[in-house]
Amino acid sequence: MAKISFFPLAAAPTLGEIAQWTGAKLGDGADPDRIVRDVAPLDEAGVDDLTFLDNPRYLDAFRSTRAGAAIVAPHYAAKAPKDCALLVTPQPYRAMAETMARLYPQAARPRSAFGETGVSPAAFVHSAARLEPGVVVDPGAVIGPGAEIGAGALIGPNAVVGPGVRIGRDSVVGAQATVACALVGDRVVIHPGVHIGQDGFGFALGPHGHLKVPQVGRVIIQDDVEIGAGTTIDRGANRDTIIGEGTKIDNLVQIAHNVVIGRHCVLVAQCGVSGSTVVGDFAALGGQAGLTGHLTIGPGAQIAAQSGVMKDVPAGTKWGGSPAVPQREFLRQGAILRRLTTGGREPSAE
Repeated sequence: MAKISFFPLAAAPTLGEIAQWTGAKLGDGADPDRIVRDVAPLDEAGVDDLTFLDNPRYLDAFRSTRAGAAIVAPHYAAKAPKDCALLVTPQPYRAMAETMARLYPQAARPRSAFGETGVSPAAFVHSAARLEPGVVVDPGAVIGPGAEIGAGALIGPNAVVGPGVRIGRDSVVGAQATVACALVGDRVVIHPGVHIGQDGFGFALGPHGHLKVPQVGRVIIQDDVEIGAGTTIDRGANRDTIIGEGTKIDNLVQIAHNVVIGRHCVLVAQCGVSGSTVVGDFAALGGQAGLTGHLTIGPGAQIAAQSGVMKDVPAGTKWGGSPAVPQREFLRQGAILRRLTTGGREPSAE
């Protein structure tokens, strides 16, 4: 059965062209005129395919790959099969990403699900909304009064852009996403099912009931942010919730009211960031990490998966565990616990 592909291949480059795109060096004996017809994983690649190695876990697969060419770091080049042409670079994963963006440009940025080139007649755009030239609006989408959509933006099927919202140029709002009370920058990708700008979780608690606190802030999303499917970002209570330039947010992340996420941060799936916490530039939160409210996570800090963070985290440090502690202490706690539970023996596999 022929392989079904959802993305057309746009080019069949030579190894020399790929070297120019990525800055990689051709390995000894590699033919710069050799043509690459597709990309594939190490264990599935054939003689016309390009693959890559970036993780030593896959060294055995690299040694036995049948790929015609591979992108690899210098220290693994000697492990390659003799018939595999090499493109050598210190950053093979990045080089592979650059190559795939050239081969599959339609996969690099979401396109209209219906092939629309303008506003679908099955969409609703309020007469008081303003759309710059080149905006694509898919069937079922709703754009409210006073909304402004920048040139080249895409509003997916059944997405809702609320009153007064700003969506920057070349940005994407995916299917069934909702954006309210928000200012969104340029080249932002909002994947399907994302909800931005809804009420934050604010209540004045009391013995006779809980009084809702009106949430009157906004959500500010700066340029080049990507937000994964199913993520929710609440608007601020009395100040703005802010997502900094270049930050990448995975699926199913919850960001509460008044949170400030810095520039170029990475938040992996199922993270939760409680209200008024500030996350510094280039910080990284592992999957299912939870941060309590009113914390400061320093620039460049790294939080391990499933950590429960209840204290401020200094810049550039690594923390893990629940409650989270500095990484060295977390590892020491684990070692002590193993000794207590196994009496110093290796744990059983049963």
